[in-house]
Order: sequence, then C-alpha cells, then structure tokens
Amino acid sequence: MRSYQVFASMTPEEATALMRGLNEKVPVMFTQAVHAAAAALKSRPVFLMKQPFEKRAAAVRRTLSRVAANDVASEILAVYFLECRKELLIEWLDLLGIEHDEGTLSEDEPAAPDDARLDSAIAEFRKASGDPDRELLMRAFAAQDAIEWPSLDARLEAQ
Repeated sequence: MRSYQVFASMTPEEATALMRGLNEKVPVMFTQAVHAAAAALKSRPVFLMKQPFEKRAAAVRRTLSRVAANDVASEILAVYFLECRKELLIEWLDLLGIEHDEGTLSEDEPAAPDDARLDSAIAEFRKASGDPDRELLMRAFAAQDAIEWPSLDARLEAQ
C-alpha cells in the first residue's frame, strides 16, 4: 500500500481527526495541505480556508488520495505521527525493535524483523487499545518509502 492509498482508505471521520490533529499541533503543515487541495481543485486557498473544517478535511483527503499526491501524503502521515502521535509511533518502533531517536529512524532503510517478531509486534500493538490511529499507523508505516517489507504488507492486507 502506498501513502495515497492510505488516505483513500480512510473514512471521513478518520481524515477529519487526522486533520484536526495537524491543525492543532502543526498548523503550517495543515495549511500546506489545504493549499495543495485548493490547487488540485483549481480553487483559491482562501475559498477553501473559509469552508467548515469538515469540508476542508474532505478536500484534503480527496486530494491526497490521488496517485500524484503520494509524496505529499507520505510527508503528512510522517508529520502527523512524529508531531501529533509520537508516543504511539515510539511504541510501534520499540515493539519492532527498530532503532530510533524519539520516533525518527536511525537508519534510512531499516531491515524487516523476522516473521515471529513482526507477528508478535502486530498482535501486541493491536491489543493495547481501541485507538483507530493504531491501524492507521501500521498502514502509514508500511507505506513509507523507507519500509520495503512485503511480510508487513501481507499481514496488514490479510487483516
């Protein structure tokens, strides 16, 4: 799965929650996402910024669901988890045994853990709570360019 597909698979509620988090903690990134959506919709950013929040979030989600927006979608997902849900990202990386510095990977392309560790990490991560960002994080993590782990992709698609 690629990052644009992560956005395409989000429910409107999930997209709105993600955009609210970005708007609160990283308003510059949210504004950039709205400007990208305005450009894709061929409208003025001011028009989109005056819309109710849910409409802005829906426009951004539609824009980031396009193949051409994959790089921007990847960046927004990374920023969301690094800035808004860092504790969740750190928990996931620790379960996988991946070296990191406060959520930032130490290696450019970390090696995939063995299948047993991966299965254990996924099971442990899923059972911790009913937070929908847990599933979103695993999909977003697998979609990042630095992560080429077919075994993770297969497990997430099977669920």
